[in-house]
Amino acid sequence: MSIFSFFKKTDKVGADSAIDSKELVKDTKQSKNKGLVKTKLSIHPDWKVPQEQEYVFRFLANELEPLKPNQLSLAAINIERNFFTGDWNVKAFFRSSLPQTIELGEVELILLDKDNKRLGAKWFDFKQLGKIPPESARPWVFTFEKDCLETDELPEEGWKIAFNLSSLREHQLDLDESWKKQLPKEQQELLAKIVKDLPKLGKNEVNFTGLQIKLQEDNSLHASIFIRNGNSKAINIEQLPLEIIDANGKQVAKGSFKMDPVLTVQPNSTKPWTFIFPSKLVNAEGADLSRWTARVIQEK
Repeated sequence: MSIFSFFKKTDKVGADSAIDSKELVKDTKQSKNKGLVKTKLSIHPDWKVPQEQEYVFRFLANELEPLKPNQLSLAAINIERNFFTGDWNVKAFFRSSLPQTIELGEVELILLDKDNKRLGAKWFDFKQLGKIPPESARPWVFTFEKDCLETDELPEEGWKIAFNLSSLREHQLDLDESWKKQLPKEQQELLAKIVKDLPKLGKNEVNFTGLQIKLQEDNSLHASIFIRNGNSKAINIEQLPLEIIDANGKQVAKGSFKMDPVLTVQPNSTKPWTFIFPSKLVNAEGADLSRWTARVIQEK
């Protein structure tokens, strides 16, 4: 199906989601203009657009609200469901009020309902949209496959398609309030540096990395672990079955932890947490804790 068959005369311009261009594009020429910018229609140079379809594009582009200078925007138009696959074809305009041509790379987009509840997310390669001229608006269809969606219900009016800025920022330390109260500023800064120097996570990867471990006199084991969230949304941990493996591959401790309250790790962040294994769950005889691994036990 061609992109032209998606945009129709009956379509209406919906909610707009605009950000400062510096969030996505570095070292760009910034406009000193203080007035609003009316973006002009820009059709992909490889498209051969029928005259009637160009009229539809121009009509919709003229309905778009002006942008502030130096913004990037996604203006929602409509969503059509593919009834065979369950995928959503999201019609929108990608807009730029920058005074220069730009070309983006991979960016994660999210769908939000009128109450800003997340409906789905997917990474898109914006190079497919081509180079975007200054102060222009380019129509596009972003396909969110069914497994990228978090609901089956199409949203009501007021939904948005937006850039997921949390997935673009540098991975950072997510320190619980209880840790902030207990740790001096110097130790908090040291943890942040350790997190920064850890190997980069893959998209949507969740990783458990050992930080510190200590066998107590009562034979309980205190293991401090980095819970690393490479997702673009927060994860909530209610129950965590965990085992500690020593340098020789020996299981030193095994237990299941009920998190009350639920432990939340923010998007693209690492949260340190200490798990205490009581002595009855510890088998430390002959253990070599010079190196150790924390593993989530896969329940069968």
